[in-house]
Amino acid sequence: MYSAIKENKRNTVLIIGLFLLIFAAIGFLVGWLSDSYDMGIIVTLIGVIYAFVEYFAASRQAMTMAGGQEIQKSDNPMLWNVVENLAISQGLPMPRVFIINDPSPNAFATGRDPQHASVAATTGLLDMLDKRELTGVMAHEMSHVKNYDIRLNTIVFGLCAAVGFLSDLMLRMVFSGSYDDDDNHVNPLALLLIVVMIVFIPIAAMLIRLGISRQREYLADSTGALMTRDPEGLASALAKLGGCDIKMKHASSTMAHMYINDPSKPGFMANLFSTHPPIEDRIKRLEASGAKM
Repeated sequence: MYSAIKENKRNTVLIIGLFLLIFAAIGFLVGWLSDSYDMGIIVTLIGVIYAFVEYFAASRQAMTMAGGQEIQKSDNPMLWNVVENLAISQGLPMPRVFIINDPSPNAFATGRDPQHASVAATTGLLDMLDKRELTGVMAHEMSHVKNYDIRLNTIVFGLCAAVGFLSDLMLRMVFSGSYDDDDNHVNPLALLLIVVMIVFIPIAAMLIRLGISRQREYLADSTGALMTRDPEGLASALAKLGGCDIKMKHASSTMAHMYINDPSKPGFMANLFSTHPPIEDRIKRLEASGAKM
């Protein structure tokens, strides 16, 4: 666990550095294509400032995007007590608890550290699972809190959104300033750069999300099972989640890696690029873990 925490903190710094390089590259291209390097510097500074702001604001943005509504104990005593008992047993601060009004069963955790953590569950999850299964799911999410996965996942969410914003800004600037005055044609080099950005920047962001997510889902499953000493509870919950075909109403690709189960319910081809390992594999690992306990 301690090695996972250390790795997550190190990867957070590396990913922020990588995204800052992307911001700088976008700024340089904007300056080159607009023949104004002052504009390129401005775009780069916007990216740097945005990255700093996202470190503190991305968690709130993610919860708002998901449609989470904060609750107190009286609003849903069972969910609150499950989260509270897990926090006490692990010596963690009590996170803020949210409910998302969505029939698709799912949950996620967010925040920059355990002292600023939030967990959320959908109404579909609360309706579908019994207390034992709900405990398994929330133990999985509290594992993300304990292992500092939440910091890495939240930063990636915020910075992927920032790259999309800057890419869109650059494309608008290129389209508005890349015409030749004589024949009114698009500059071929500018057009090539547009295609490169459209294709490769989203792929780069997706690969980063894939790289941070899959193994951490396995780790959160095993850590959650150790918290509850009940791997079968989480395995049963995952089986129900895997058998449900309801898509989330407000699912976002930038947040997919944060949920316990892929909210888009992808098909076979999309599963090749899913941010989550197959549920069948996760259940098998949990069942094997249960046999050893």
